[in-house]
Amino acid sequence: MGSPWKDYEMRKGFTRKPKPDEPATPVKNYITPSGLERLKDEHRFLLTRERPAVTEEVAWAAGNGDRSENADYQYGKRRLRQIDGRIRFLTKRIEAAEVVDPEAPRAGQAGTKPRAFFGATVRYANAAGAERVVSIVGTDEIDLDRNHVSWVSPLGRALMKSAAGDSVVLQLPGGTEYLNVLEVCYERIAVEPFREPSGSQASAKGLPRRR
Repeated sequence: MGSPWKDYEMRKGFTRKPKPDEPATPVKNYITPSGLERLKDEHRFLLTRERPAVTEEVAWAAGNGDRSENADYQYGKRRLRQIDGRIRFLTKRIEAAEVVDPEAPRAGQAGTKPRAFFGATVRYANAAGAERVVSIVGTDEIDLDRNHVSWVSPLGRALMKSAAGDSVVLQLPGGTEYLNVLEVCYERIAVEPFREPSGSQASAKGLPRRR
C-alpha cells in the first residue's frame, strides 16, 4: 500500500489537467515513439471500426419510426458526435507531434553527467529520504500507475535540467517540497498500448480488425 506522501505527490505534483479552453500542451506536442503509436492506434480504431459500426447502427435505427422519439437513433447520433470530436482531437495531436526517442543519442551530453529533459527517467528522494523513480513524458502519455509524469506538470518542470546531485524545489498548492536528484538516465519508456474497449460497437458487431 502506497504511503500518504506518495499518494499526495502522485496526484498533485505529477499532472496538470488542461482547462477546456486551453491546448493540451502550451508549445509543442512532445511525445515518445510508443506514445505516438498509441494515438495512431486509437485514431485508426475509431475511423475504420467504431465509426462505421455506429453509423450502421444509426442507419438501422433511422428506419424504425419517429426519429425524435427513437432512443437508439438519438443515442447513435450522440455517439457519432463524440467519436468525430475525438477523431478531430487525435488528428491534431498526431499532426502536432514532436517525437523524442528516449533511447536516441543526445547531442552535448556525451561524456558528461546527463541532465533531465523530455524522455528522462529520474530517481530522486524527498526531504524524508523516500525515493521515487519517474519518467518525463508528454501530456498524452501520463500514467500514474507507471510513474509517467508530464513535462509540463509541476514535478516535470521542477526536475527539468537537473542532474544527479542537484537539489530542486517542487512548488505545490499545498506547500513546497525539496527534492534531491539521485540519478538521471535515458532508457525505453513503455507506454500502455491502446486496446479496443470491450463495450465498443465494433466489438459488439464482431467486425474484423483492420490494419
